[in-house]
Amino acid sequence: MKIKFFLLSVLLPLGLFAQHIQNNPGSNHGNKFEQLGTILPTPNVYRSASGAPGQQYWQNRADYEISAYLDEDRRNLKGAETVTYHNNSPDDLDYLWLQLDENQQSSVKNAGYDMESTLPEQVTSDRLKNSDLPAKDNGYGVNLEKVTDASGNPLKYMVNKTMMRIDLPKVLKKGEKFVFKIDWNYNIPNRMTMGGRGGFENFPEDGNDLYTITQWFPRMCVYSDFKGWQHNQFTGRGEFALVFGNYKVTMNVPADHIVASTGVGKNFESVLTPAQLARWKKAQTASEPVEIVTLEEAKKAEKTKSKQRKTWIFEAENVRDFAWTSSRKFIWDGMKVTIPENNNQVMAMSLYPKEAYHLYRKFSTKAVAHTIKTYSEYTIPYPYPVAQSIEASSGMEYPMICFNYGRTEKDGTYSEGIKNGMIGVIIHEVGHNFFPMIINSDERQWSWMDEGLNTFVEYLTEERWDNKFPSRRGPAHTIVDYMKLPKDQLEPIMVNSENIIHFGPNAYAKPATGLNILRETIMGRDLFDKAFKTYSKRWAFKHPEPADFFRTMNDASAENLDWFWRGWFYGTDPVDISIDKVTVAAPDLNAVPRPEEITYTVDPPLQNDFEDLSKIRNREDRNIVFYTDQDKETRDFYWKYNRGQEKVDTSKKYSMKVDHLEKVPAQERAKLQDIHAYQIDFSNKGGMVMPIILEFTFVDGSKLRDKSSAQIWRKNENKVSKTYYFDKKLKSVQLDPMRETADIDTSNNFWGEIPAPANNFQVFKQKTGNAARGAAQERVNPMQAAGK
Repeated sequence: MKIKFFLLSVLLPLGLFAQHIQNNPGSNHGNKFEQLGTILPTPNVYRSASGAPGQQYWQNRADYEISAYLDEDRRNLKGAETVTYHNNSPDDLDYLWLQLDENQQSSVKNAGYDMESTLPEQVTSDRLKNSDLPAKDNGYGVNLEKVTDASGNPLKYMVNKTMMRIDLPKVLKKGEKFVFKIDWNYNIPNRMTMGGRGGFENFPEDGNDLYTITQWFPRMCVYSDFKGWQHNQFTGRGEFALVFGNYKVTMNVPADHIVASTGVGKNFESVLTPAQLARWKKAQTASEPVEIVTLEEAKKAEKTKSKQRKTWIFEAENVRDFAWTSSRKFIWDGMKVTIPENNNQVMAMSLYPKEAYHLYRKFSTKAVAHTIKTYSEYTIPYPYPVAQSIEASSGMEYPMICFNYGRTEKDGTYSEGIKNGMIGVIIHEVGHNFFPMIINSDERQWSWMDEGLNTFVEYLTEERWDNKFPSRRGPAHTIVDYMKLPKDQLEPIMVNSENIIHFGPNAYAKPATGLNILRETIMGRDLFDKAFKTYSKRWAFKHPEPADFFRTMNDASAENLDWFWRGWFYGTDPVDISIDKVTVAAPDLNAVPRPEEITYTVDPPLQNDFEDLSKIRNREDRNIVFYTDQDKETRDFYWKYNRGQEKVDTSKKYSMKVDHLEKVPAQERAKLQDIHAYQIDFSNKGGMVMPIILEFTFVDGSKLRDKSSAQIWRKNENKVSKTYYFDKKLKSVQLDPMRETADIDTSNNFWGEIPAPANNFQVFKQKTGNAARGAAQERVNPMQAAGK
């Protein structure tokens, strides 16, 4: 009698299922392959389940007009800004939050995120200076002079550490804008002694300063659909969450200073000499860097120290921040770069003191050009008109401008280490134009979303600069030392910036390594690159969150990567896959096939002694037609069987012979006589599942590789086995031969001893037709058990 398959599944004896679990203890796994599900925020009209911005996605913006006055003698910066804030959100706002980042340098206005301390071996005078209780004001931080509306009427405001709240005179509704003004000043810190991202560096030999003016003006906080106001305090660690807008900025500086900034210079005719202006125009069409301000001009300016003033004017469109630099020490070179993907004509430029001349003149601007062209291939075409690298003995990024290091010895010589370090930091900081300056993630909350993604593309770009470039982060093997740390010293990538202990490995290296493993080992380059570019295009000039990245990578690739996000980003388990055992078997071609006899018992019929309410009502409902009522043959049997009218002796043992094999024909024996079978047993000692990549070396010296996807672990996350059949003898097996999975223990990745065959296996030819039916299915068929 023919039986409907899905009805069979309903009648599977529960005892057989329990036996299956007992024989496969790993099948009840530890959720490594479960969907992220409720871990991710629920999709909505603002952020879709595909990872794309939703149909009603919105973001606010802020436009700035700023004037700045740099007082070199007092090392003070004075500013005045007019801010136009646009409320595009669906919410009514009755106050605004701004960031006063310079307060982090203050001894009394900082965020107050204390760190534990212990007694040093020697107590220095500097330590004693900072030990006053209560703390004395060190004179740094923002001094607010005036806060008014556009008409000059005072506004109520409150400062909480590094954040400032302005109470609005009336509610700011959707689609409305509010204009306000702030005047302020602050003492510029010595960043070489006090630390921080902005300040001055003094050069004792010539007595001049080099200023990096960053986080220098009261900046709007982000108000978003996922957090509301992002006003987590600035502690100096977690960087910035910022709003896009347009900027018009004037900088009044000593007349012999050279200024570079975010955006495009609007009055070079007024601030450059005729010779410098001519060289600037030449650089705009040059394919090699042209010195706009020469070494000799910079050396001369160092000595004159003009007391006259000049005002430089810059404008920038659709940027999230604005930074600038000023010094009389600067040499300035530049060249034109064309971005093929959008034909954008970009000025790649570098500014540097004479102390860096022999490195920066040779490499910096070319590294800038290489970076924006390469990143454009992997993400989106570079959209801005300028990209520049400033040597300032540091490493920090802003739209269209970044600050790096790379100075030579006094005689102009340098080591390969210094050169490669300089090129690496330039690529990294210029690359930040893409992450987060354009793909504008929340750095204050998730450092990895800009540092990790940027470090990954930095690695790709370094490889394209020099195939032998000594990249420190990106390749899988470079994260192993970190992943070997004790579990209590590891932390998930998905940790807030302020709470990360091992910041470099966690925010930079591990996410970059993870993406490289996805690209090279799990997804493949073409598929990964398409998905990664999709994410970049979707979220350019927007505010992505981690879920948007994870969902987009899944959506754009047709790969379910939740197991990877769960393990690599949310977990701390390292990769450690071990070859535990290799079993070798040789063929016995003379074996005579025997019919297989299967013995089993049958569970009692599945009966429901209790008639629940749903069953009764379903029977009474004349509109319901049961499937078994449509198939009379099936209904007749199961109606009787399920009610015990078909008697089955559940204590009796039944047997069945399955003869579906025949002896291998003689003509095929020659082909099979050298076949050897190998069963390789693996265990997952580290916890993080990964593809199993094997390199087989044979006795004749030949090699063969095979890769099983990570899904091989989906039924048993602890142990798996795999069989191979070869027509030549195997000499050794190497797991992960290219070190591409970040396996922390390679001592268990090799098998090289060939034991005597543990047993013979019989090779038979399988018949066609129904004879190849699996024993498990045969065994659980209650129809056959009942003799039907």
